Amino acid sequence: MSGPPRPEVATLGETAQHWDVVEGRGRWWALVIVCIGSLMIILDGTIVVVALPSIRADVGLSATLIPWLMNAYLIAFGGFLLLGGRLGDLFGHRRLFVCGTVLFSISSLACGLTHSGTVLIGARAIQGLGGAVVSSVALSLIMKLFREPSERAKAMGAFGIVSAGGGSAGLLLGGALTSTLDWHWIFIVNVPVGFVVCVFSFFLLPKEPMRSAVGRLDVAGALAVTASLTLFNYAIVNAGEAGWYSRQILIELAGAAGMLLVFVFIESRASSPLVPLNLFRRRGIAVANTVGALWAFALYAWALISALYLQQVLERTPLEVALALLPSNILMAVFALWISAKLVMHHGIKRPLVTGLLFTAGGLALFAIAPMGGSAAVEVLPATLLVAAGIGSASNPLLLTALCGAATDESGLASGLVTTAFSLGGALGIAILLSFASAHTSDLLATGASPRVALHGGYHIAALGGAAFATAAAIVGTIFLRKDT
Repeated sequence: MSGPPRPEVATLGETAQHWDVVEGRGRWWALVIVCIGSLMIILDGTIVVVALPSIRADVGLSATLIPWLMNAYLIAFGGFLLLGGRLGDLFGHRRLFVCGTVLFSISSLACGLTHSGTVLIGARAIQGLGGAVVSSVALSLIMKLFREPSERAKAMGAFGIVSAGGGSAGLLLGGALTSTLDWHWIFIVNVPVGFVVCVFSFFLLPKEPMRSAVGRLDVAGALAVTASLTLFNYAIVNAGEAGWYSRQILIELAGAAGMLLVFVFIESRASSPLVPLNLFRRRGIAVANTVGALWAFALYAWALISALYLQQVLERTPLEVALALLPSNILMAVFALWISAKLVMHHGIKRPLVTGLLFTAGGLALFAIAPMGGSAAVEVLPATLLVAAGIGSASNPLLLTALCGAATDESGLASGLVTTAFSLGGALGIAILLSFASAHTSDLLATGASPRVALHGGYHIAALGGAAFATAAAIVGTIFLRKDT
């Protein structure tokens, strides 16, 4: 197929009506502000990874609570994305973007100043809430700023690198700040960045009138789905220690399933539901959310596995980890900002999306066969570059697919849906794949293997699992996306 892909044609019902449109260079500066704000949010999903040993030593968190420095953020982030998107549709995307940035910045300051593990985990959850609000409206702002197909492809490419590559960039920045300064700075650095984003948002992002909120906001639906996800992730995190078939884990999983049923019940009867259930009948939205969740399952686990592998198996310092991941971040940016947009304009969405997913699977599979005595340059770098090419190729078409067919007053919700699927898939990927890796590591230790050999085997199992999920995402995209997409 040649020419612009169908989902990029004005299918979102955008018009200049009720929107103070920014023209000329102002749109691109507005894109920069949206991307910086979104990158700040996404970075914090993984920025703590390489700092975990330092944080644990400083605040005295137990081994069972350490994962919650990531999980608290990801659960709150994923749980409130849908509510944030709906609030943006009703009360204005710029208002919510600024409010979310302020909340995120204040909670970041709390994270950076505290020496209490409990306070740190709580502040991380509040960070996730603020981040959810920002991320849920970012795509809507971009889609309304850029209406011409070629410009939109470039803008979405820029946002795609932020969305899909932010996790890896978080590892790089976390390693650099932890090594050169102190772990507190991975949070404090958000404060001046958030201030700049808020100030320039008022000058660069267009104003919107506040729509009349018909019916009550579906707060009950947001709380129900958040409770379900919290219980589910808590069960997964503790399954390695308590046992997958223990009474505790089975009760927690049953509670999660029950709350999910409550959520569906609420949505089916709410006058203004958080998620209208018929929205999933639209092919683009349904496929994008399924593919996004499967792909993120692999990507988030990959971001964590690669950093831990370099630190614990190859015994690299946090700064060396950051430098080892730098080439892949550069390649990811090249693909997302230039190559992906051209591929989408000339070949449509389906081919670049599926190809990028297969690249990701191939990189993870390559990592899974890296030998014990390998070096970062020879054994790890090719895998990271292949994964980076996959992220850069697939992120743009995935986002475009997600917003296909969404009406103007649903753009925030559609944006929130795909970001929710991506973030929750990532949270579950980290919990499940690392749980399997930990179990395999324990089995190897029980047979007399050395700690490094055992960790090496565990991370290989996790990488193979990630490759399987990325392959599943490619299969879903191949089967269910239309040929002319």
